[in-house]
Amino acid sequence: MPSKGQRTFIIGCGCTAFIKPRGQRTTEEASMMGLEAATKALLDAGITYDAVQAAYVGYCYGDSTSGQRALYQLGMTGIPITNVNNNCSTGSTALYNANMLVKAGVYDCTLALGFERMSRGSLGTNFPDRESPTKPFGTASFELESSLGAGENHGPGAPRMFANGGQEYFDKYGANIGHLAQIASKNHKHSVNNPYSQFRDGWSVEQVLAAPKITKQLTKFMCSPTSDGGACCIIASEDFVHKHRLENQAIEIVSTALWTDDPSTFENRSAMDVIGYTMAKNCADDVFAQAGFKQGEGRDQVGVVELHDCFAANELITYDALGLCEPGTAHTMVERGDNTYGGKYVINPSGGLEAKGHPLGATGLGMHFYLTMQLRQWAGPMQAPGLLDGPDKRGKFGLVHNVGLGGAIVCSLLRRPEFFKEGGEDGRMRLGYNHAHECRSITRADVDKVKSKKSSPYIMQLARL
Repeated sequence: MPSKGQRTFIIGCGCTAFIKPRGQRTTEEASMMGLEAATKALLDAGITYDAVQAAYVGYCYGDSTSGQRALYQLGMTGIPITNVNNNCSTGSTALYNANMLVKAGVYDCTLALGFERMSRGSLGTNFPDRESPTKPFGTASFELESSLGAGENHGPGAPRMFANGGQEYFDKYGANIGHLAQIASKNHKHSVNNPYSQFRDGWSVEQVLAAPKITKQLTKFMCSPTSDGGACCIIASEDFVHKHRLENQAIEIVSTALWTDDPSTFENRSAMDVIGYTMAKNCADDVFAQAGFKQGEGRDQVGVVELHDCFAANELITYDALGLCEPGTAHTMVERGDNTYGGKYVINPSGGLEAKGHPLGATGLGMHFYLTMQLRQWAGPMQAPGLLDGPDKRGKFGLVHNVGLGGAIVCSLLRRPEFFKEGGEDGRMRLGYNHAHECRSITRADVDKVKSKKSSPYIMQLARL
């Protein structure tokens, strides 16, 4: 059924470069990335922090109230600030909650911010004195290896679990490691055009296959790196859009959903379900239903997708879970090139997590940043063609998929609204460049343009710009 509540829109967004971790998990370092992303988003929207009525801030590796520390640099206005940690779907969970407040009519303008400072190497726990809440997922996946075609696997926990899910798909439908290499190479080639990306090497299929093995199914270039980075989106009501004359850049959040696991995760005895296959299917079906589509319909109106390719194996099975192909045909979709420019969909034009990086708290918001810019037609060399050919002249959809094990999945459908009208001053003019495909840092003058009237000089002098 259609989504209830008032219409909501992304009116501003900003992103930092996603970079190799500097090994500094300090609050100060993280808050600077948050300040940069939020300042760019406010400049893009043409508003100051005084217009923001509530904020959700996502991060996984940080102390309590890191969200306040980041946003206090823009003002201390007394608004509710809620800190979010939902594993790899943290950023999009922040956006989901910020969006719900506007959709419910509680506020007219909210902000979702995410940032991360990570350590190098594979993900580990912050709390070695206690058992990880995701341990049952790893245990269930490893128990299933004896039933999979490749047998007992190896490697760090996260890639091993996703590799097992990929192996189950291989066993059922005839896909193979070559298809994973094609997916990874596609993403790395897309990333060459993204100045925000951590890797811009454009690895070939042969180079992906020749990289060091992480598991039996995954090489290093099929895996997302740990990263530092930040991203921000500002959500507003339709009244707010018109009041601030943002019809030339507002992108509608047609629907968004957050799903967690059901018993099938463990009871189906499926390595694919352990890493979120059914959870993703449920979430995708929900957002299309909210948009008014019948079961299984609407995918042909999607033109561009940012999905959670933490490992190439997850991108493969997610094509199927999201309904982008007929069940069991994800690998033939890869063979046809229906996941890149010139094919049915452009999937991860940003380069995806494998190439652009994966700072956990920022990842989901980064996905919404890239699709917003795609639907505005600002994406330059990353631009997916044909997004304005929708049957009702409202443009094709952009689809977001972001998963966190443990678990939570967020999917969103975005599109240009019917009142979208290009022309006049927009975010590119306010920033002084097109931040959709050009990456620059912020200045003190930028912050001064968007900070609240209720700012603390004591806090502001701590900002290292």
